[in-house]
Amino acid sequence: MIPKSWASRVFDAGNAVVLSLFALCTLIPFVYVIMGSFTTTEELLRRTFVLIPTQFSLEAYRYIFSTDSILRALGNTVFITLAGTLCNVLFTALMAYPLSKKKLLGRKTIMALIVFSILFSGGMIPTFLVVKEFGLINSYGALIIPSLISAFNLILLKNFFQEIPEELVESAKIDGCNEVRILFQITLPLSLPAIATFSLFYAVGHWNSFFQAILYLNDAQKWPIQVLLRQIVIMSEGGLFDSSSMGEHYITPPAQTVKMAVIVVATVPILLVYPFLQKHFAKGMMLGSVKG
Repeated sequence: MIPKSWASRVFDAGNAVVLSLFALCTLIPFVYVIMGSFTTTEELLRRTFVLIPTQFSLEAYRYIFSTDSILRALGNTVFITLAGTLCNVLFTALMAYPLSKKKLLGRKTIMALIVFSILFSGGMIPTFLVVKEFGLINSYGALIIPSLISAFNLILLKNFFQEIPEELVESAKIDGCNEVRILFQITLPLSLPAIATFSLFYAVGHWNSFFQAILYLNDAQKWPIQVLLRQIVIMSEGGLFDSSSMGEHYITPPAQTVKMAVIVVATVPILLVYPFLQKHFAKGMMLGSVKG
């Protein structure tokens, strides 16, 4: 092993210091929100910035779970995320697979239209009018169907499918498999890293989405957790929204700790998904991103 020079050691130490500072800048806001949610209202008002509370308190969590609004909104978000991600991955794969076949008639034209959709879109008002005409207002379909396929993810998945050896497909056809069986029994099992990566992207997008819910959902009973969090923040700051839409037993949030507790409840579940997909995520990020 070749010993490192003095300059190389200084460079490595400098890198470690800079990266550590960046890591702290990223980590401290999370720690502040989590610790703030376990802090008493009096201490948070007195110290304003708390990383280690002197007295732990669960009053904020008891407060937000005293009504079924949070659990209902969390259940709505879980349903939207699971159903939306399943539909996203399924339809993306169903469109990417035929486009990965170079013999497909009109393939270049379809790909040009897909790329065009990345650069230009109809906008919010035309999208709203289309959703309204299809009768999707105040339904979960309005949150899933308009964003059913991501053009960017579609192109990457199509490129990944093209990397699968053609000999496997030909062997399957000789054994009597049709294209549907080839897709679900050969192509998709070999594409698990890419599928896991895109599933995570789609799931995070659905979990964090709130603007579409504000536009299309009129019933507060169907609100996802992010919309409820927005409502709590506005109400606790003296906004114009009426707390009656949150449920008959709901009371206007009294403190900053409640907002932090809701943020923790809304963030932690999706963070817990990442460790299960981590082994596929690093590999799937780069797959399909090189070949055209």
